[in-house]
Order: sequence, then C-alpha cells, then structure tokens
Amino acid sequence: MSDQYADFAERYDLPYGPAGQPDTRLVEFFRRLFVEHQVRRVLDCACGTGRHLRLFHELGCEAYGSDISPSMLAQAEKNLATSALRIPLRQADFRCLPETFAECFDAVVCLAAIGYMPDEIQFVKAFESMSQVLRQNGILVLSAMPTDRQWQEKPRFALVADTPDCSRLFVMDYRATAVRYDILDLLRGPSGTKLKTWSAELTVLLRDDQERLLKAAGFRRVDFFGGYDFSPYDRATSNQMIAIAYK
Repeated sequence: MSDQYADFAERYDLPYGPAGQPDTRLVEFFRRLFVEHQVRRVLDCACGTGRHLRLFHELGCEAYGSDISPSMLAQAEKNLATSALRIPLRQADFRCLPETFAECFDAVVCLAAIGYMPDEIQFVKAFESMSQVLRQNGILVLSAMPTDRQWQEKPRFALVADTPDCSRLFVMDYRATAVRYDILDLLRGPSGTKLKTWSAELTVLLRDDQERLLKAAGFRRVDFFGGYDFSPYDRATSNQMIAIAYK
C-alpha cells in the first residue's frame, strides 16, 4: 500500500509553530474530559505526527499512538524524541486495532481522519474496531469534517494557518458524498518562497449519520459539541464537530 503522506509528513506541523503546541482550549477540553471519565490509558489511533500524544502524556496518561502511514509515524518518532518521550507507536489501520493492540484503553481518540473511510460499511468496521479496544464505559473522541454548516454553505477556500514561515490554504471541491481538500503551503525561507501542495478526499459523515453509525457499531450514547469549549453542536452555525461516544 502506498503512503499518501510521504510528501507531506515532514512539513505537516509547520503552520503550528516550532513546538507544535495545541491551543489552550484543546488542552482544557481533554483535561476536563479525562478527569471526568477517569482516563488513564489512551490510544490516538490516527496519531499523525504525534502532537496530541505529547499532550496526553503531559495530562498524566499512559499514551499510545498508531497510524496507517509509515511517514507520519517516522515524523512522530522524531517529534517525540525532541522531548525525550518514549511513547509506543505502531503502524495500524484503525479498522483492525484488536489485531495490533492487546491493551485495553479508557479512551480512543480519532481526530479529523475518519473521513478516509469510503462507505458506511467501512465506517462501522472502524467504529467496531475502536470499540473493541475500549474498556466497558470507555469513550471514543471523534472529530470529523466537513460540518453540517460547511456542507450546506460549501465554502471554496479556508486560510487555516498563517505564520512567518508558512501559510496554509485549503481549497475545497464538493462531490456528491465527499469533499476534496487541496492543501497549498507557502513556505518562506532565506532562499525565497516555495509552494508545496497535497490533496486528500474525505467522505462526508454529518452529525445524524455519525450518530446512527456509531450506535450501529455498539456505542450506547453519543454527545456532540461544536468546539473544544464544550459548546453544543448546532447544525446551522458550528464550525467544528466533536463527538464523544460511550461504550
């Protein structure tokens, strides 16, 4: 299987600053969530370059990471090494987690990656896999794009980051059941400005379908939030969609 992140992994974190630190709202979201649900062991099953693994470690959790991309895992290993962190990283398709992990987790996290599933059968397979490595009453933290609002309004462009070193622009094309994201990075350095591009197509999974498929996979309840401040999800106005599913 080819690694679609091979040309993107090394520059993935550039717009987020040299340390790749998450914003304070996300930190407080996970701090509150993990305390409330007594999360001690957590798996980020689409960990990418490991930015959230560092956060989970700092929150006192035993953190594990997995990703389907060898390039992303290699970059995660480099990033974690800069902080002298030894966090287990394993290559895994999140539809097959029980084949990779014998551990039982209090929480599984999957941020902005579930849309890579091509259809509802594979969504349910992924959710069942995530459930199988959770303890009873464990939680799945899931974020998906686009939101109901974005799907309704269909904006074409989004400037998602703008730093002295890098500007990142999303150009979005809407299909019948998917969104193609063309990512344009303007990289600024001593030798001038360079343009790098990368693309991905994500299947649309809106709020109601997400709840239906999570319950089909065995989750007993799903709560939706419109941001990392725990604001209620609103189909007409929310720019983020974060789900907490309870096993």
